[in-house]
Amino acid sequence: MYKSPFLNEISDFMMARHYSKRTIKTYITWIRAYINFNDKKHPSTLAGPDVKSFLTHLAVNRNVSASTQAIALNSLAYLYNKFLDQPFEDMGDFKRARRQAKLPVVLTQEEMMLLLKQVPPQYKLVIGMLYGSGLRRMELVRLRVNDVDRSMKQVRVWNGKGFKHRFTTLAVELLPAIEQQIKRVELLLNDDLQNPNYAGVWMPNALERKYNGANKTLAWQYLFPSVRLSVDPESNLIRRHHIDESMINKVIKQAGKSAGITKTISCHTLRHSFATHLLQNGVDIRTVQSQLGHADVKTTEIYTHVLKQGADGVKSPLSGVLQAM
Repeated sequence: MYKSPFLNEISDFMMARHYSKRTIKTYITWIRAYINFNDKKHPSTLAGPDVKSFLTHLAVNRNVSASTQAIALNSLAYLYNKFLDQPFEDMGDFKRARRQAKLPVVLTQEEMMLLLKQVPPQYKLVIGMLYGSGLRRMELVRLRVNDVDRSMKQVRVWNGKGFKHRFTTLAVELLPAIEQQIKRVELLLNDDLQNPNYAGVWMPNALERKYNGANKTLAWQYLFPSVRLSVDPESNLIRRHHIDESMINKVIKQAGKSAGITKTISCHTLRHSFATHLLQNGVDIRTVQSQLGHADVKTTEIYTHVLKQGADGVKSPLSGVLQAM
């Protein structure tokens, strides 16, 4: 809940349309900043030039990144186009934050082997699926048991980035570990069902109404549940959430350090590596685009540039000189 009734209305509006809590929080943060920047005037009394001034302020005075400025713009576009139904007129040009052109960090397959050897046992499946299926961190922690199709060896991703659904590959070598993980989930569920206060796993409102009682079935439990029950801050009901996503990056960074990998790595590094290694193995770029869930193939093409920078790219002229000596 927010102190402002207006912001609460936006939150309720977005929740009814199944936006994630993270997205709602992000949008409201920027809408609040926009309102404060304009001396707390109601957004309905403001227009395109005011949005332009705010976005320019972010770039010039706050020195935000291009991606941060884009999120702020998306938040305000949603406010005006969807919530207020008051599309602002052309803002004209505003000061764009400088976008740094940089290639993604990618691990070699040898580095991936070294990394996996250093991952604690309880996180090996998590890290294996991040890399082996090219999942984003939040896509992974939000997986339900029924999102893993063991017979077809694929993972279903619902409401990924941009609310897109997709299927991505599942390494057959992970199937035994997945079977064990599902058994652990079932044991936790059986314990939870003995608790009279347990309200079942969280499900989007529309699904909870459509599949009455499904939130207490194995199929809808998180594949990677938290080790303890907690109180849902919105409903005040006792539920079992998914694992803390922030821990995964910590595990990866520590494993990388232990493996002697000097690159700066994160969960997204594994996704970058997944895409690059698929291309190295001859998978066509349209298939890689589909696996990653990119709306535009141009986004996927960044990985072809990565290949050109490495051993598969330009051969150093020094090699020819040294080999001829």
